[in-house]
Formats: sequence, C-alpha cells, structure tokens
Amino acid sequence: QVQLVESGGGLVQAGGSLRLSCAASGRTFYAMGWFRQAPGKGREFVAAIKWSNGDTYYANSVKGRFTISRDNAKNTVYLQMNSLKPEDTALYYCAGGNSMVEVTSSPRYWGQGTQVTVSS
Repeated sequence: QVQLVESGGGLVQAGGSLRLSCAASGRTFYAMGWFRQAPGKGREFVAAIKWSNGDTYYANSVKGRFTISRDNAKNTVYLQMNSLKPEDTALYYCAGGNSMVEVTSSPRYWGQGTQVTVSS
C-alpha cells in the first residue's frame, strides 16, 4: 500500500520559516512534489523534485523563498519555507508520480495534507 505522510505544518508569523516533511512508503517515485490549497481556491503546484538527480522545479510565487529537497535513504521529501507571507497560508499536500509532467500537474498519489498558517 502506497502512503504519503506529511508533517511539519503549523502557525508562524510573517517572515518566519517552517519545514514540511513527507515520508513515502510502499514504493519509490520518479518524482515527488508539493501542492497547496488556500481556502476558497483551487489546488496549486508549489515545487517538485526528480528523485534520481535532484532536479527541482518551483512555482514563480515561491522561487527564492522555498526549497525542496529529498533524502533517498529515508524516502522522504522536504519543503523548507522561508520568508513566509500570509498568502502562503494553505493546506499543503505532498504528491508522488511517475514523471515530472505528472507530478507538476496531476499526481496520482497524494498525502492527506498539513496546514500552514502565516499570521500578519
């Protein structure tokens, strides 16, 4: 059974930092990524990483502030979020898939989400 389990969300003041983790079990993925969904909005792509060589991709809204990384031994992907803004408030989902196209658009595998709230 494939599982993606996120952790690390919470409440932080604007300008602060958080690190999200996502532990995968049941299989390894070609790529993994993060999406987020703010209240009343659709789910949007945040960042993705190719498992084999660590190539990364980011949404323009988070470039320079967020960093995605992975730990192959732990089958875990991380999202380091710095300089957080109130508009980063959302439910953050981990995702996994069989290609970068899939992971950055319509991943097959999803975690349950972890809440990030940034206060002004």
